[in-house]
Amino acid sequence: MQNRESIDIVKSSGRKMKFSLDKLRDSLKHSGATHDLVEEIVSKVYDELFDGITTNEIYNRVYALLKKNKSVFASKYKLKKAIYELGPTGFPFERFIAEILKYSGYNVKIGVTLTGSCVTHEIDVVAEKKEKVTIIECKFHNEEGRNCNVKVPLYIHSRYNDVKNHWGTNKNNTKPLDVGWVVTNTRFTQDAITYGKCANLYLLSWDYPEKDGLKDRIDRLGLYPITVSSLLSKREKQFLLSRNVVLCRQLIKDKFYLDHLGISSVRKTKILEEIEQLCKS
Repeated sequence: MQNRESIDIVKSSGRKMKFSLDKLRDSLKHSGATHDLVEEIVSKVYDELFDGITTNEIYNRVYALLKKNKSVFASKYKLKKAIYELGPTGFPFERFIAEILKYSGYNVKIGVTLTGSCVTHEIDVVAEKKEKVTIIECKFHNEEGRNCNVKVPLYIHSRYNDVKNHWGTNKNNTKPLDVGWVVTNTRFTQDAITYGKCANLYLLSWDYPEKDGLKDRIDRLGLYPITVSSLLSKREKQFLLSRNVVLCRQLIKDKFYLDHLGISSVRKTKILEEIEQLCKS
């Protein structure tokens, strides 16, 4: 291979960075693709690189090559973009986070109004586990390249403290309030992470904490959002989201929604096969 690792590629934020062959290879391995397929795609994409190519152009090329080989590989590869597709509103993302917590042993409620010392607050997700209550605020971005800066945990910490200050005065609150959570589908800036640690907030993003971020939890639990499917159309995904079907696992259970969409039996079989493979991978 001709050396192209000195090539500048452009991220969705507009920032330039050097192309990394290792990152491309790792992302392909993560999709479940075989070694031979990984090397075949790496070779093809590598030969097509040029200075100033965008990460989105690279993604589209890799995605097309994976989909041509096996749809389930393409679906796993598009996980990050699939999370963005839970928009444009943040509600499906909140429900998605609630489902991840539910499968992690929490009892969850969405959109709960809690009283603070000063004002009332609508909390995105309230979760209970091991005799503790956790309040979770979700910050969803539907545009790539936007990170959560320190203003987000600062604001959420003030809301958490207002709720916490009133929590013990309500005799109905028999369980203690645990640390507050801030969850985002993008990344936190370093200042946001530093503040979170100092303020004793639990931050959860696409890749933070290391090895326990959203992508790690999704893979570990097999809880892929319905938007990862490479066989469902955008309209079909939006229909399912409007019916609160946010997980592939839910569609396996409630497959009758595919009939409501008028999907043929042949296509229905292919969609369910893809989703079942994802959940087992």
